[in-house]
Amino acid sequence: MQEITLHEAQQKADEWIKTIGVRYFSELTNMTILTEEVGELARIMARTYGDQSFKKSDLEKNLPDEMADILWVLICLANQTGVNLTEALHNNFEKKTNRDANRHLENEKLKG
Repeated sequence: MQEITLHEAQQKADEWIKTIGVRYFSELTNMTILTEEVGELARIMARTYGDQSFKKSDLEKNLPDEMADILWVLICLANQTGVNLTEALHNNFEKKTNRDANRHLENEKLKG
């Protein structure tokens, strides 16, 4: 499997939407779909790593696919709103590094 950058993923999703998907859903619809997909991931996480047991309908769901669904919709939202995810992620790493340079090192709850 070939690796793909965020930039390539944004381009590939845009091409797919415009050739196979007909058009983007509205931003609000995609935001709602993103929330729905996060809920599906949460359900799998709760049943896999939490205390809830699986229902028959849960057994056909898989963690990687649900994470990919979330990434797909997030990429669509980024494309629709003009966000460069590569740039945004670089900026986010920088923000977290500056903000949290000592915070986690000094957190007693994380030591041990």
